[in-house]
Order: sequence, then C-alpha cells, then structure tokens
Amino acid sequence: MTAASTHSALTDSMLAAVETELRKHVGRFDSPATRPFHEMLAYHLGWATSADEAASPGKRIRPLLLLLTNAACGGEWQHALPAAAAFELIHNFSLVHDDIQDASETRRGRVTVWRRWGAPMAINVGDALFVLSSSAILDLGEHHAADIVVEAARVLHDGTLEITRGQYLDLAYEDRADLAIEEYWTMIAGKTAALLAASARLGALLAGVEPAVQELYRLFAHHLGLAFQVQDDILGIWGDEALTGKSTASDLVARKKSLPILLGLEKGEGFAKRWAEGSITEAEAPRVAEMLAADGARERADSAGREQMQKAMDHLARAGAVNEAGQELGRLARALVDRKA
Repeated sequence: MTAASTHSALTDSMLAAVETELRKHVGRFDSPATRPFHEMLAYHLGWATSADEAASPGKRIRPLLLLLTNAACGGEWQHALPAAAAFELIHNFSLVHDDIQDASETRRGRVTVWRRWGAPMAINVGDALFVLSSSAILDLGEHHAADIVVEAARVLHDGTLEITRGQYLDLAYEDRADLAIEEYWTMIAGKTAALLAASARLGALLAGVEPAVQELYRLFAHHLGLAFQVQDDILGIWGDEALTGKSTASDLVARKKSLPILLGLEKGEGFAKRWAEGSITEAEAPRVAEMLAADGARERADSAGREQMQKAMDHLARAGAVNEAGQELGRLARALVDRKA
C-alpha cells in the first residue's frame, strides 16, 4: 500500500494545486541566463526535464498534511497553498544537502543532484530552495492578516531549525559506539518529525482554530513522523530496492544508527558481534541484514513504529475532525506507515 493509493478527489486536487504553486515559485529562475539552473531545481523536485525522463515527484507529504489539516479544521485550503509550497521547498532543500553529506548517489530512483551536476552546484540548488521557501510563506499575506503571516514564518523557521539539529545529531552519531535508543528518538524527532509536526500545526493555525486544537494536530503529525522514520529505517535494510529507489546495503555499509541497528546492538548477539568486527561491505550486507532480523531487530522496530502510529491516531481522534479531510488524514497516515517505498 502506498500513499498514492489513498488519493481521493480532494487530495488529487490539493496535490495538483501544490504542483502549480511550486512551479510558480521555482519559475523565478526560468529565464535565459538561469534556465540550466531552473532545470536543476525542477529535476530535484521530481519533474520531467526532458522527453525521455520520467517524473518522480515524491509523496509531497508535508504540503498534503498542511492542506488536509487546514481543511479538517474548516479552513479554505486554497488560501494555505503558499505555506504548503514553502514546506515542500524547505524539505527539498534539506534533501539536496543531505544527499551531499551522506554521499547518496540516488534519490527516488534518480541520480542525485550533486552526482549529476557536482556538489558546488547542488549546494546552490539547496540554497535557492531555502530562500524560495522563505519567499513563498510571505504570499500568505494575500488572504491572512500580517500577524498570522509572521507566526506562520516562525513555525516554518522553527521547524527548519529542528531539521538542522536533527541532521547534526544524525551525522555526529555515526562515530558514536555507545548510542542509546532514547538518543535515536531525539534525533529523528528533529530530522524527520519536526517538519511534519510544524506543517500540521500551521495548517490548523491558518484555519483559525484554538491553540489546544493546533497542538493536537501537531502531536498527531509528530508521532506520525516518528513512525514514518521507523518504517524508513526498516525499508532501508529490508526493503525492495526496485520500489524504494535506494540500496538496502547503504545503511549497513555507512554504519547508520538506524533503529533496527541500535536494537541489534542492544541485543548483543550475532549481529552485534559482526558489527564490532568493523566495516561491512556491500556484498556481505544481505547476510548481515539476515543476522539482524534473526536477532529480532526487525520485529522490535516494527512494534516501536506501530506504537508511535497508535499515539498519532489517538491525537487525531481527539482533534475531532470527522469531515472528508479529517478522514483523509487518517488514511494518509496509515498508508505512510504501511508503505513499501
């Protein structure tokens, strides 16, 4: 089951509107002097930039969460489109830079921007996406009061700051041999959950609901983000490469401190002993992944993800949205956690 399989007429309308909004902002670089640069941005955002290239836009989770939350709270979701675009742009800024930092060669089944055009140009692509995001959020002023626009910018920038904290921890943890499970949750709360939580909170804020309801939606998306990252960790080791577009050897080879790996180390059995011996090659990664599963790490990680998912759904239920958008939020959440790609 994929996120796409949950799409209704409402979510299809939202996703189409988000693409239009994104193209408007990225189109600022579509001029003769910078058209190749515009192509780089369009390529990373998953649009087809040549006749023989398939589109690969990703799930657009953050803008969809924002717009569905806004509609669930009774807002006019079309008026929240600048915020939805801002969150997708900032997310993609982080991905471009993450790919450079992690030396990732593919994303969504495509060669990464830094591998295609070089790291210096990719850094500039990320910087452009960052600035476009800050510019996009200001367009909320067309339909919202100035104090709401300022608060929206604060929510976006606070979420972005949390991403950088989470990314720092992710990188710093690679050299840690004594990492505790609690530290993993702190890291992914910043790296993955923060922007999801901020997008849902902003969707509620723009609908004008009271702070207590905004907090319920924020907590829903926070726990959904934790569950999403756990599933990502599982797919990173045991997923189908044809579906994920990512090597299942990369996390083991890079010695990433993902949840299954930490759980395997905590168990202290076959996997932990092999890990202590040193580097894992790409060729032996499948065998090491089998050792990790045999030590119960996959099952325990799946259980931890389900626990976070239950917390997310409990907060969504407390928020009380029973309209179509509220139901779509629940379906989207379940599809994200059950996904295979």
